[in-house]
Amino acid sequence: MKRARLLILAFSDLSHDARVLKQIRAFAPNYEVTTCGYGPAIEGVADHVQLDDTWISWAYGRAELVTYQFRKAYWLNPAVRGAQDLLADREFDVILANDFETVPLALSLQPTRGVHADLHEYAPEQKNGGWKWNLFIRPFREWICRTYLPQCASTTTVNRGIAERYHQKFGINPGVVWNAAPYAELAPSEVHSPIRLVHHGAAHRDRKLETMAEAVLAAQADLTMDFYLVPVDPSYVAELSDRFADSPQIRILPPLPYDEIIPTINTYDVGLFTLEPTNFNFKMVLPNKLFDFIQARLGIIIGPSQEMAAVVKQFHNGAVTSSFSVESLAGALRRLRAEDVQRWKAASDAAARAASAELQVATWERAIAELAGV
Repeated sequence: MKRARLLILAFSDLSHDARVLKQIRAFAPNYEVTTCGYGPAIEGVADHVQLDDTWISWAYGRAELVTYQFRKAYWLNPAVRGAQDLLADREFDVILANDFETVPLALSLQPTRGVHADLHEYAPEQKNGGWKWNLFIRPFREWICRTYLPQCASTTTVNRGIAERYHQKFGINPGVVWNAAPYAELAPSEVHSPIRLVHHGAAHRDRKLETMAEAVLAAQADLTMDFYLVPVDPSYVAELSDRFADSPQIRILPPLPYDEIIPTINTYDVGLFTLEPTNFNFKMVLPNKLFDFIQARLGIIIGPSQEMAAVVKQFHNGAVTSSFSVESLAGALRRLRAEDVQRWKAASDAAARAASAELQVATWERAIAELAGV
């Protein structure tokens, strides 16, 4: 039987996009998968359309945005134009469009069975908008969501809070697919002395990663903290490296390849993440790293973010600070004891199957299978 032709479309480096990698690995065995995005092909796909790194997906024309010529702004974007040219002569049964900016392009390609949009965050409030954002960027993103998302056959997003926001604002009903990691056959490591803390992810300046490092130092406890950072803002990584260069407790390290993240951080004790809710998406954050921590059988310490706190409280595998301040996190670290970490690690081990990608990707699989008629 001929396999359905599925295009997985993303304006990201596929090799570093954990959510898209999970899609590729879920669908490559049973579909004729073509991927389109930045970076080289991922093993297992039938074909790959690589976008030129100079085609900047977030670069929309200022003149078009300030005059509210949103349609023109979108179709003049270099990544949109480049991808459209490369994909124009190809035919697909289904397109899985990642994030809001690929959706108009996916619909224009007219797949025979429809488009599924996977929305990685709430697009209109991705940034803590100043007046430029609120006057030009937010209306542009709202126009895309309002105009194109209802045309999709189905949609998903990363958590219930964001799904409800999309429903309230644009009338769609996204399913929820957590950013869960694949199940890992691992056991909790022994608790170390000093206790080893870890954080991994993108080095975005607005995440204020220095808060975690400052809290470790302020705790004045027997702790070490390693950061594995993807240098999306190299100057920020350099600043962090310089700022904490003289502290033996803090290390700023290069990013780990996706397949090495969980085995590597399994050698640590506690995964750490706090993110001040300066915008709606930060308020509702439920990131890959939380589920990586679980698969790595770590204890977890987080700030009081609504969606993350619900997971930690559900599985009893960590602590939630009272606020997002350095002082609150330092207090939690100061109170940390080896027996707490051992108990949390065991709880993450017990939760690993329930919090795995294998259960989460079933929502994608059902949606795509329904469209493809398989």
